Amino acid sequence: MNAIISLCHFCELHGPKILYCTQPFRPQEPNNLDGDEAEGNISHRLKSTSVTPSPSADIHTSTSFSGCAKDQCEGCKSVQTGFVSHDDEAQVSYVSTQQPYNPEVFARIRQACIRSLSSEVCPGREGPIFFGDKQCGHVLSYTFYVPDSQARGMHRWYSIMIVMMDKIYLLNSWPFLVPHMRIVIENLQNKAQKVYNQEEAKCPQRPLRLGARVDPSNFIKQRGGTKPARSLQELTGDKNVFRMLHVAFLWILKSCGNRITETLLEGPPTEDTIIDMEKQEETEEGFIKIYMRKVGEFDAIESEANSDKTSVEKKEPSKDSETEMDIISGPVIKNLRHLRMILGSSSFLSLAHHVVVGNQVIVSGHQRSLVTSILNSLKGLLPKGCCRVVPYSTEYVESYKCNFLGLSPNVLLSQHVILSEQFVHLEIVEKPALSSPKEAATGQGFGWSGPDSDISDADLDGDIRLRDFQFNITTPFTLSSRVPTVLTRMVMALQNKNLSQEVVEAAFTCLKEEWMNKVKVLFKFTKAGGNRSEEDTKKLLQIVGARDEDKQLLKFWMTGLSVQYRTHILSSSVHR
Repeated sequence: MNAIISLCHFCELHGPKILYCTQPFRPQEPNNLDGDEAEGNISHRLKSTSVTPSPSADIHTSTSFSGCAKDQCEGCKSVQTGFVSHDDEAQVSYVSTQQPYNPEVFARIRQACIRSLSSEVCPGREGPIFFGDKQCGHVLSYTFYVPDSQARGMHRWYSIMIVMMDKIYLLNSWPFLVPHMRIVIENLQNKAQKVYNQEEAKCPQRPLRLGARVDPSNFIKQRGGTKPARSLQELTGDKNVFRMLHVAFLWILKSCGNRITETLLEGPPTEDTIIDMEKQEETEEGFIKIYMRKVGEFDAIESEANSDKTSVEKKEPSKDSETEMDIISGPVIKNLRHLRMILGSSSFLSLAHHVVVGNQVIVSGHQRSLVTSILNSLKGLLPKGCCRVVPYSTEYVESYKCNFLGLSPNVLLSQHVILSEQFVHLEIVEKPALSSPKEAATGQGFGWSGPDSDISDADLDGDIRLRDFQFNITTPFTLSSRVPTVLTRMVMALQNKNLSQEVVEAAFTCLKEEWMNKVKVLFKFTKAGGNRSEEDTKKLLQIVGARDEDKQLLKFWMTGLSVQYRTHILSSSVHR
């Protein structure tokens, strides 16, 4: 995070003053600091081995910025040397001094300090406020009082500021920065309040001041004690208060920098990217809450399915007492290529065909980790908008609610589901010690088991526990013998052993986006163009390079279009 965080205070004699500031230095940044070259190379000469503060004796306050000694009182001073911490992982040095060394940075911090403690105020005086411009930088300032029995009004005026040039980044960081700035402020105020209470118990200042003679000549300087201002260390009774501020400011800068990251898009956003963006919730102020979405029907089903895990464990303690360990350390399917090795080419192609055309995929078994991993792998065949998943449930969920369903093996499908639903059932069962020839030759299911299996140790991808399971696929629905075009190309990518997993995933992304573009054309053709005949649709499919076996896939993938695109097409067709 390229910003500077500062602590400022209002001195009765010298006005707004910069008291303490922390800023990051990176090796690639030029160090335009005052003084000789050795003194300027702070990030290399002064660093600790970890992100913990270490005092440094090589940092000296620049007299060109601090001014003469007569322009400062004890309350305007903070540290004579400073603190430096070095983050080896990020290659960043965090330097805390009384004032910035760079003249341009000092001028901006100085101007922000004056505005923070004089002209820019919020209702109630205490609280956060935002101000700034492109030339001088943008400022998030949090003003607050610190109790002081010897000050006028029994308190002193401070502010913590964060100054940076990126306005959008600073405003989007407001929900993170303000609460953590408040924590630092409350810590200072609590320490100062203890000192204030102790001093008031010994000698109450308010009765003395009310009974003192008012003299116009010294009215402005009416205060307790002989000092014009006391240091923050004396006010809080903590000699290491600036060391504590160094750690706090360092953490705020580092954590805020890691909180928001920028993503470089090589082109227009894909449909999957738009779907992810639509799951983000926008606040009233126009900010984005990352990874927040409204609870919908499918989320409720998933939460109910997760809650059912506990009930299943209670009902079957003998079998499910080890289920929690199975979720963590149970066998898993790593990716589609791994699943194809386990099921075999013909079985995988049949299962994938059901997936891409929208038939419900039901995976049942005791091993939740295995069931969930298979569903997660199969999701890679579809755009994100087409995936509606219930990872594990103790009861059947209708196909219009989810097209990927994980079931407990104790759930039996009812007769109306078998007769009316279009689904494929992948059943995971523990392999029997001996498999009879009749079981191996059954036509309704297929799997692999025993030493006669064609599955090699390489196909197991290092997890020999998969040998203990048999995978049976059944379906009451017969698909066309002709496979959709995009699935054929996906299977070709999985078969090519020269392609790494990363390359296969990139190829899948390109293929899905290519066919989502065809879906967009078909959606605009059917929804925005009025009634179309079968002949017109056939001609359009020829134009986009789709065949008859692709119709069902295109129709199903149309349900995965983003709300943004649907709204745009439908609204544009209405205005015509």
